[in-house]
Amino acid sequence: MANTLNDLLRDTSRSFYLTLRVLPAKIRPQIGLAYLLARTTDTIADTAVVPLDKRLDALQDLRERIMGNPGPAPDFGDLAQHQDWPAERMLLERCGETLAALDGFNSSDRQLIREVLRVIISGQELDLRRFAGASAENIIALANDGELDDYTYRVAGCVGEFWTKMCRAHLFPGAAVDEAMLLANGVRFGKGLQLVNILRDLPVDLRHGRCYLPAKDLSAAGLAPGDLLEPGNEPKFRPLYARHLAVAEGHLTAGWAYTNALPGGCIRVRLACAWPILIGMKTLAMLRAGNVLDPERRIKVSRPEVNRLILRSVLCYPWPGAWRRLVSPPGSGA
Repeated sequence: MANTLNDLLRDTSRSFYLTLRVLPAKIRPQIGLAYLLARTTDTIADTAVVPLDKRLDALQDLRERIMGNPGPAPDFGDLAQHQDWPAERMLLERCGETLAALDGFNSSDRQLIREVLRVIISGQELDLRRFAGASAENIIALANDGELDDYTYRVAGCVGEFWTKMCRAHLFPGAAVDEAMLLANGVRFGKGLQLVNILRDLPVDLRHGRCYLPAKDLSAAGLAPGDLLEPGNEPKFRPLYARHLAVAEGHLTAGWAYTNALPGGCIRVRLACAWPILIGMKTLAMLRAGNVLDPERRIKVSRPEVNRLILRSVLCYPWPGAWRRLVSPPGSGA
């Protein structure tokens, strides 16, 4: 990938850039480009000041170009002007460069990148249509666990599949691995990371009219989505929230099984997988304490703590027992 796109990746990827830097060079450009394109579509979807129909048209236009259909690169200059963050403005302004970089990969890699972007964009479009007209006065919730599972697959679980297939093709094509298990746990890994984000961002999403926790579950607990705007309802809400925390923990534990099922020589990929799992587990531990409905309470693992988790993983890697104990099984109390 060109140096200019590497700079863009560094400026836009925040914590993911740590993971990307440790990946082997054989897969770093493909995963980096897929990330840039996904961030571009996400920026379009999140530009709330632009009318919904225009954002949907922009996503469709970009999807057509990503899929290889002929036509000029989209001009997102108007959308770019609405971005407060310079890096996201640059993403939109330089979309033509990221699209051109896609043509530099072989046909198999292009197909994998296109497929994961197709699924991600479908999730973004579904999200925009589902929450059309949502506001703090009109909170719209997902209907049931099936819709939540589908959403977490579309925006993150599919990335686990993409990651696995890309690693398989370039890093261990001939290794004896349980590919079906890797794909299944790779999906759960991605879903777990997304569910952690949903649970952490609940107060913010609610004030934008979005409730990703199913209305069916809330109703069974004697709650409506609007009740979650009141921090005083947290004790009544906590058992339901704890159940979703347990699901997220189970998914991340599957991600840890995935990490340890990779061939032993894939040290860089194992570390790249371990870091978001460790950060996710730490986030879940923080969410188990305090009032999760308090909009003033922002949960975020600090940079010093992230650095400690990374250092600990590197120091433990040569010692299999210590390495495996970095993530404790659900219910272990560790």
